Amino acid sequence: MQIDLKGRTALITGSTQGIGAAIAAGLARSGARVGINGRTIEGVEDGIARLAHEVPGADLVPVVADVTTEEGARQATETLPRVDILINNLGIFGTADPLEITDAEWRRYFEVNVLAAVRLTRLYLPGMTERGWGRIQYIASDSAVAIPAEMIHYGMSKTALLAVSRGFAKQAAGTGVTVNSVIAGPTHTRGVEGFVHELVDRELPWDEAQRVFMRKYRPQSLLQRLIEPEEIAHMVVYLSSPQATATTGGALRVDGGYVDSILP
Repeated sequence: MQIDLKGRTALITGSTQGIGAAIAAGLARSGARVGINGRTIEGVEDGIARLAHEVPGADLVPVVADVTTEEGARQATETLPRVDILINNLGIFGTADPLEITDAEWRRYFEVNVLAAVRLTRLYLPGMTERGWGRIQYIASDSAVAIPAEMIHYGMSKTALLAVSRGFAKQAAGTGVTVNSVIAGPTHTRGVEGFVHELVDRELPWDEAQRVFMRKYRPQSLLQRLIEPEEIAHMVVYLSSPQATATTGGALRVDGGYVDSILP
């Protein structure tokens, strides 16, 4: 499949590393102009340098903004007033005793993982509908469907994204704009490496620690390994393409068969 996104501008929140950076690389390879977002200029510059090396000739735009705030969201729109493809990737995660999660922490997870995406959708969707073309995606998680006991607050926020995605897809009905969520399974990122080592003996070599983690904490996985960020990016790039015009309002799984269900 030849995906051509020349002439399209994309913004991926939290795209200096991990899944966001992999998505940025995939969209850049397809010809899109890509906004690389992070909170600090140093982080964004480092992310762009790595991507420029990975995708020579990529058209990359630094978008330095904390999009979890109203001011940061406005800064993003000032840098990229027109966005054709919005990927709401930014998110936080971590383990916690469910009975020890404070009200402030519940609010923080909602603010960062859900409201930031809602705010950017509210800012960019009108322009997309006016132009008659657009793609909005929310990077959700298997934790949205199979809530982990040690990450209830995280799972809650990802479940909310599925509802947000479906609702905005209805808002965009018939406009040429598609809205979807991507349910990512356990994925190999730097942050997840730290998470794995929180739950598994830190002295174990990474390959062994990963196997122990999957066997003990994610035994439902049919893949039986962590997913690589590029594997998530492949789905996102497809959903961003002209070929995906009939896919909207969906929750598409790239979860390695983790969720034991025919439907999400």
